[in-house]
Amino acid sequence: MSSSLGLCIEKNLIKYAKVTKNRDELKVDAFGIKFYEDVKVAIKQVISETLSENIPISINLTNEVYNYFNVSTLLNKNDLKAEIEKNFDNYCEKKKISSADYESRYSMYKEDGKDTFKVMHVSALKSDINNVLDNVETGKVSSITPIGTSIANIILTKPNENVIVVNMDDETIITSIINQKVNDVKKIKQGPTNILKKIAGKENSYSKAYEICKNSTIYTMEGKETIDEGNEYMGFIIPTLYKVVTDLQKYIAKSKVVYDKIYITGTLSVVNNIDLYFQEFFQVEKCEILKPFFIKDRAKINIKDYIEVNSALALALQDLGYGMQEINFQKQTFSMPIPDILKKEPSKENVNNEKSSSKPKKTPKKVQVDMDMSGKLEKSEKWMLRGAGLIIAIVIVYSIFSFYIYGRINNKLQEAQDSIDYSDSQIAMASSDINEINAKATEYNEMIDDLNNVNKKIETNLDSKGQIPNLLTNIMSIIPKNVQITAIENTEDNDGKHIIIKAQSEYYDELGYFKVKLKEEGILTNVVSSQDTTDSFVEMVIEGDLL
Repeated sequence: MSSSLGLCIEKNLIKYAKVTKNRDELKVDAFGIKFYEDVKVAIKQVISETLSENIPISINLTNEVYNYFNVSTLLNKNDLKAEIEKNFDNYCEKKKISSADYESRYSMYKEDGKDTFKVMHVSALKSDINNVLDNVETGKVSSITPIGTSIANIILTKPNENVIVVNMDDETIITSIINQKVNDVKKIKQGPTNILKKIAGKENSYSKAYEICKNSTIYTMEGKETIDEGNEYMGFIIPTLYKVVTDLQKYIAKSKVVYDKIYITGTLSVVNNIDLYFQEFFQVEKCEILKPFFIKDRAKINIKDYIEVNSALALALQDLGYGMQEINFQKQTFSMPIPDILKKEPSKENVNNEKSSSKPKKTPKKVQVDMDMSGKLEKSEKWMLRGAGLIIAIVIVYSIFSFYIYGRINNKLQEAQDSIDYSDSQIAMASSDINEINAKATEYNEMIDDLNNVNKKIETNLDSKGQIPNLLTNIMSIIPKNVQITAIENTEDNDGKHIIIKAQSEYYDELGYFKVKLKEEGILTNVVSSQDTTDSFVEMVIEGDLL
């Protein structure tokens, strides 16, 4: 039986979960959320309260960077490692940063139908890793892993099933799991941090801000979302959620993968009906709140309470042998999914362990062979000696020639291997450049679309500015003498072309004449009106649209 404490440290709060594994059974011994002002004090309290001083502790990595490389399957272990390091050095050179300041881990698997490994390369500043370790004054940190990869620990997927996990903690992290492998991790800027910060600014309490989010509800009906009118803070929540689903739509469109499910987790997943809100934007994929595979509904504890600490549960399972063990910044491990080089075992020598006997050992008798070499050689013996000499000479010449040919072949093979290695490295660099160019092109296209939208809005506003003065001029030319305009309103309906005119007069027929002239002169279209009568005046509200 083994235990582990998972700590997911976010801004102003810590999610924690202590999990025990007994054979194949997993049990949650303690879990919760602690808000803090001093992170060191808070971590120490959690370790003490959960009695975790003597068990492994797993903590989330922060500010990690993800890169993806393709390397040839023909390379050996040493060349693979060198090629991956070379790709990362090229990335650092482009970003004008020093690779010596970073610690790196990577995982890779063979791509279907290709002679390449896809490499997920994760790097983090050494100073950030040291900060994580410095914050833990008691207990033993055995694992430091990113949430983007460890969140997959609490999901059971089927073969050939593709899912996405949207984890909304400090920042939003999208994890793509394809055919039971973590294929891609992407960070987006939108997240709950700004929401909680804004609410806490008004409530003077970060914990109260969290509870407000937890008690907030999104209502969806007929494809349109509505908000709880009694909750003034939904104005902070809805815009952030909309940006998250918009970025997720773009990610799915670019990936060209058909996903079966979208799992939602993280701090912002506590908002009620958030899964229904996501489903409004994804009609094919099934959207649901991520429930850990080993958690069962219990009468005493609501499963929603477990879901709040999904990140901590995933980290705890990391120390219990689940997930990508090679992505651990506390241990120096690398995943090399290629066959190990076979090593020949040394031959075992027979060792005599028997104790020496007091009796003297028998010495084998020597056999003496008398050979008479005197006298002349017979003719047949001469021919045998000549044949033996010829054979020896042939063997010597053949050996010298074989060594020469073997050396030449080895030289050519080495030259060929060097050429292959160089070609593979150039191809990998070209692929990396192509990926970067494509990413830049996509970014520029998005910027162009945004600029076009802004220009369109500016043109619309300019058109509206010109139409309002024309409207006033036309009204002055047709308004009857005894009709008074009390108000003119330009609403946002119909792209800002909807007009509401409030007028009054002592005579109803003059108001009717004014309404008819607005329509006949083409000043407004879709003209409708309503009227009311007071003691002194007849009041009329006329609505219509500008051409």
